[in-house]
Amino acid sequence: MGQVFVQFLLLGCISFGGPAAHIGYFRHRFVERLGWLDDRAFADLLALCQFLPGPASSQLGFAIGYHRAGLGGALCAFAGFTLPSVLLMLLLGAGGGWLLGQSWFDGVLHGLKLLALVVVADAVLGMYRSFCARRGLAALAVLSAMALLFWPGILTQFAVLLLAAALGAALLPGSRDTAAVQAGSGFNYGALAVFALLLLLSLSGVGEGLWGLFGDFYTAGSLVFGGGHVVLPLLQGLVGSQLDAETFLLGYAAAQAVPGPMFSLSTFLGYALLPQMPVAGALLATLAIFLPGFLLLLGLLRRWHRLAAQPRLSGAVAGINAAVVGLLISALYQPVFVSAVTSGTDLALVLAGFFLLRGLGVGVIWLVPLAILAGFVTGYA
Repeated sequence: MGQVFVQFLLLGCISFGGPAAHIGYFRHRFVERLGWLDDRAFADLLALCQFLPGPASSQLGFAIGYHRAGLGGALCAFAGFTLPSVLLMLLLGAGGGWLLGQSWFDGVLHGLKLLALVVVADAVLGMYRSFCARRGLAALAVLSAMALLFWPGILTQFAVLLLAAALGAALLPGSRDTAAVQAGSGFNYGALAVFALLLLLSLSGVGEGLWGLFGDFYTAGSLVFGGGHVVLPLLQGLVGSQLDAETFLLGYAAAQAVPGPMFSLSTFLGYALLPQMPVAGALLATLAIFLPGFLLLLGLLRRWHRLAAQPRLSGAVAGINAAVVGLLISALYQPVFVSAVTSGTDLALVLAGFFLLRGLGVGVIWLVPLAILAGFVTGYA
């Protein structure tokens, strides 16, 4: 568990760029570098997380921690990956956003965005090679990317995933080695019951103070699909009336500037919403928004491994994996490329970073200071 915590803490300090970049960081670290799981297991977990509400990249980290060291490992993965962004958002809540808007800091953030583009591109290449070896799967990945680029949005994403699953089940039935699946693996009904009970209580609107705060953020975590950018309008509808617009937008801008999950916006908002107990409000809001996705994951994870061994579902997972490659391709362009590359210099730096990572095998941890230096220098160029 200590090893899990340390590895995810390191990633929590450098994982800029949003959910697509986080998936790239996870794959590079846990599949290619450490070998904690293979590409197939990684893709199976990613496919499940894509269908559940909540922060997909944090759920994927939670699942990898569970795969490595059980429930304790899952909790250590969450704590390590989320801790840096939570601490930064607490500092922002306490001291204001004086760093945001300063030219040198914007330059550093820009360099880290370029690194995120390198990591996502590497993940797309690696996952394409692993999951799109057959022409039908490659075509499905390309068509998925085209659909999302033509019609961006969360509804398109779910339609693409559902269609890919149906096509995979119908046309690409496969087989899995069921010997590796634990006997008696099934649903965790306790976790599912806790999820449903807390959701009913949250939707009832009963309670004020800490419980009211918990209910608002638990509702948001239960109903949001598509990650941090999608949670913004939902949180604005739930708690926006309790804050001025400037404070809300400051928290959203900061959540995009810090590493780790964008759901750490809840830390800043919880701090501002409960001024009499700001730290308690921040921590409770953070726990509440992540908890629904983790309870659902615990409820379904063991059964998912058994279901994934069935031929039809194996084909569906193959289709989903190809569609996820398409999702990453679309995310590589929007928002990652669009927000990072603004000049020929930026593109040159991206090409250099990709060569260092893929061509020379330089670790991401060593590319971070180079990206910070490049962003700092070009920010004043």
